[in-house]
Amino acid sequence: MLSWGVLQTFAERLKKAQYASGGLVCVGLDPQLAKLPRDLAQDRTPLYAFNRRVIDATRGLAAAYKPQIAFYSAVGAEEELAASIRYIRERAPDALVILDAKRGDIGNTAAAYAREAFDRYGADAVTINPYMGGDAVLPFLTRPDRGALLLCRTSNPGAKDFQDLTFDGLPLYRHVAMHAAQHWNAQGNLMLVVGATVPREMAELRAAHPHLPFLVPGIGAQGGDLKATLAAGLNAQGLGLLISASRSIIYAGGGTEAAIHAEAAKLHDEINAERPPARRTAAAQA
Repeated sequence: MLSWGVLQTFAERLKKAQYASGGLVCVGLDPQLAKLPRDLAQDRTPLYAFNRRVIDATRGLAAAYKPQIAFYSAVGAEEELAASIRYIRERAPDALVILDAKRGDIGNTAAAYAREAFDRYGADAVTINPYMGGDAVLPFLTRPDRGALLLCRTSNPGAKDFQDLTFDGLPLYRHVAMHAAQHWNAQGNLMLVVGATVPREMAELRAAHPHLPFLVPGIGAQGGDLKATLAAGLNAQGLGLLISASRSIIYAGGGTEAAIHAEAAKLHDEINAERPPARRTAAAQA
């Protein structure tokens, strides 16, 4: 059985978050001013007010929250992002916070981006573009209690333009995963971003990397197949995934707390229905 008092590493925190929530749901906090419920439109801090509603509605169901930094920085609302993360710590202290920033630069710049994510915002992990190689990735992996989520095989239509290009008998996304697993994951704090819209590719990655956890966008508004995703990506312990949904949850029913809760609970239950009880029990006790 896990002992919460000694949990320190990112891998342990991930397992704790999944156990505490009883599931694999990651809620994307991607609020847009034009889509906010009318009752919050005149609030002095509308993004923060909406995020509080989402967090209150989903705490206990969400293993992680994933704010996309662009929705805040584009409107000068970085403090509302920071406040939202603090609110997660208060209301859902076991949940992970993944800052979706897709950073990817080198040297001192990468180190500064890591400080931004981990020190300024207090995130547990940050999404990273690995295109520039190890010196763009490793500054995010120096802290064993914080993680980096590498874009590997993403869910967007344009992903195939480069990620599926083949050399040495494997597509580029397989080379990214292989290199990351062999050279960058010494502290076990690395995850791959693998889209729900590509279950065949996910199955290949799971077979090749049974121990790497995946963040899975593409369920909900992007049309990814949940059953196919779980069949392709769950590991032998019934874990290995964080299933991310944003718009389908946060704007449910026009953004009312009851509708948000219902949509998150629906996804939570649908995921667990595909995880055999014996595997869920074993994972919880691991």
